[in-house]
Amino acid sequence: MSKERLGAFMDAVIAIVMTILVLELEKPSEPTLEAFWNLRINFAAYALSFLWLAAMWTSLHNAWHVAEKISNRTMWLGMGLLFFSSLFPYATSLVSTYFTSQVVQGFYGIVVIATTVMMMLIYHSLEKDDPREYTVKYMKKVNGLLMIDVCIKIAGAVIGVLFWPPLVSVGILAAAIFIMIARKIYSVGKENT
Repeated sequence: MSKERLGAFMDAVIAIVMTILVLELEKPSEPTLEAFWNLRINFAAYALSFLWLAAMWTSLHNAWHVAEKISNRTMWLGMGLLFFSSLFPYATSLVSTYFTSQVVQGFYGIVVIATTVMMMLIYHSLEKDDPREYTVKYMKKVNGLLMIDVCIKIAGAVIGVLFWPPLVSVGILAAAIFIMIARKIYSVGKENT
């Protein structure tokens, strides 16, 4: 199967999901700074989800450049990734409305963790699809970073659900920052070799 076709489809779906995120933002009750300030949680939830989806898209974009071919297995894993990604607008809307709810923050955490696990499965599948040494090494490196990333998210989800629900979102933000910094360090190291 052509990796370009799957990549284009995934790009389109992720772009739609990111667009729906902004359409779900609540409008202020009146055109004042105070009314906008009252929506700060809405904007924070939107920004977190957008940031996370952008980091995911960037990571997938890089993976498509490395891999030469994909299998049906990778295609179906991609569909699984899109399934969980499509829940972001709904989960973000819930977090915006019920920011301190254990159930809502737990649901948001599950969506993010499930999406991350799907990414890890895609990278593992790409190792098998394209067994060239460079591809395998790249996919293993990214999967190693994602393993740390998902551990941060799981820790944030567990601590948040047990103690203070907004920690689920804080854990997701911490994981997103970690993965962006780690990817930057890895790409800089790769350019210098």
